[in-house]
Amino acid sequence: MSGRPLVTYWIVGVTVALFVLDYIPGLDLTSAFFFNSVYLVPDGWYGFQPWRLLTDMLAHSGLWHVGLNMLAVWMIGRSLEPLLGHVRFLVLYVLAGLAGSVAVALLAPGTSVVGASGAVFGLLGALLVIGRHIGANITGILIIVGINLVIGFLPGFSISWQAHVGGLAAGALAGLIFARTRRADQRGLQYGLLAGLAAVLLALCAVPAVIG
Repeated sequence: MSGRPLVTYWIVGVTVALFVLDYIPGLDLTSAFFFNSVYLVPDGWYGFQPWRLLTDMLAHSGLWHVGLNMLAVWMIGRSLEPLLGHVRFLVLYVLAGLAGSVAVALLAPGTSVVGASGAVFGLLGALLVIGRHIGANITGILIIVGINLVIGFLPGFSISWQAHVGGLAAGALAGLIFARTRRADQRGLQYGLLAGLAAVLLALCAVPAVIG
């Protein structure tokens, strides 16, 4: 256990602060942070801005959007961060958010997205896998994931199911890595596998660039 979930608090605090700052006239953070696969094309019309793969997690489309996402981060983080530790929890959050953006680029090229839902689904995916490995009751988590995945496919909801699926898959993989490399002598293997997952995600970013 690693004490208080400080990274969780920082994620929520920074994200909410940026949402509030976005209401300052002339400070359009949403335009600066949103992701679209067109920004992954080197020397493209819109300019090569790969950092948007991550900055979209910091922008939200409205009060309900940021409120529900940060509530989920706060609720999950209070349990998951003490279990993983601060650094691993942050790595998980970033990898899941990155995977969400990569999935949008691959499955819905040209679509603009904002929000931390991909990262949130990554936390849920990791919690499912880790909970299964430690023998916890994961039925409630499965129901929550299932309901939210279905909602993403329903007409009338402006939700990026691609980001949800990408984040969930990466979070589950990261959770599997954490669960299978818990011993102290496996620390190097754990770091290597996480780095490999990040490398695969970044390599996949070249696919929409080639298509574009």
